[in-house]
Amino acid sequence: MSEEKKEEGLTLDKRTMDVLVANIIPTSKYFEIRFDHMQEQIDDLKVDLKDFRGDVDKRFEQVDKRFEQIIASIDRLGDKLEHRDENQRSFTLRMFTIAISISIIGVLGAFLKSLGVF
Repeated sequence: MSEEKKEEGLTLDKRTMDVLVANIIPTSKYFEIRFDHMQEQIDDLKVDLKDFRGDVDKRFEQVDKRFEQIIASIDRLGDKLEHRDENQRSFTLRMFTIAISISIIGVLGAFLKSLGVF
């Protein structure tokens, strides 16, 4: 009986090894194929990210140019407003000078009338 028990234990003969190897090798090939596929997807993602970054950079360049145009427009508008303010200031000073002159002439006329010159 002791011989029978020894024979019942785990034995690895050539046939068993061939079956194990045949079942393991396709599994490793499967993982290699899956890994290669995953690597291709990662490479595609990197390319897509580079393209996206390029598109974003182009868009920011367009926005920068637009900001430059807006700033130039604001500067031109500021110049127009300053010119208009200068004209308005000179007009206001002329009107003030005329009003003061008329007031002085009126006071002078009243003073001369009270002295009896007129």
